[in-house]
Amino acid sequence: MNAVIDTPTPDFTAIKQRQQATWASGDYAAIGTTLQIVGETLAEAADVRADETVLDVAAGNGNATLAAARRHAKVTSTDYVQSLLDKGRERARAEGLNVQFQLADAEALPFDDASFDVVLSTFGVMFTPDHQTAAQEMLRVLRPGGRIALANWTPAGFIGRLFKVIGAHVPPPVGVKPPSLWGTEPHIVELFGAQAANIRCERRLFNFRYRSAAHWVQVFREVYGPTHKAFAALDAAGAASLERGITALLDELNTAPGSLVVPSEYLEIVVTKA
Repeated sequence: MNAVIDTPTPDFTAIKQRQQATWASGDYAAIGTTLQIVGETLAEAADVRADETVLDVAAGNGNATLAAARRHAKVTSTDYVQSLLDKGRERARAEGLNVQFQLADAEALPFDDASFDVVLSTFGVMFTPDHQTAAQEMLRVLRPGGRIALANWTPAGFIGRLFKVIGAHVPPPVGVKPPSLWGTEPHIVELFGAQAANIRCERRLFNFRYRSAAHWVQVFREVYGPTHKAFAALDAAGAASLERGITALLDELNTAPGSLVVPSEYLEIVVTKA
């Protein structure tokens, strides 16, 4: 007789609390603003139009939010980290854009069914611990015929590989699927396919541009939540080992000797709801 091994159900509430602390640490907005081009590209892929109602989920400091608002859509920007929403609000105010900002959990969106024409997320919803619940919430608040557009790092790209390097030093929570699964077509079909009229996926590259590998490590160690927390959790020897691992990855992928340009693959997804 084969023994049955029970896999404990992850404590998603506790995991999310730790995630909130991670993303609130450092200063993600300093990194987020460099990714603005992804928000613009995603808004084009989603064909965001004037006066459409748009929800940005796990918006961070508002890249997709601003892109949609610049196209004269009626945008609601949400995140579960208030300080990031505040940064997005400052950016919108500076441009004279009318955006609603609301603290919200991507796995329990505080909106009625079929409230939005478009739902966006750039490198945001992919970090939710409960993938299925987050996907269902986005589908629920979207009207029939509406579009969900996502930008998610792939497992084989730079950020996907970076998380593996970090995970070798600071293991991720047990039982939680890796965020980079959101950057694979089969997982997207699994999450959205049953309620989708159409799913379009395209692989794109974002170039991280820094002075050197050492410069990248310095910036991300100081301001990017996951790397900031990972280094803080390690002793001196562990931190030095992590730095060597990240530096080796950066050197491997660098396409600009004398500087640093590291292409990072992400999956651009547009789901049309049936």
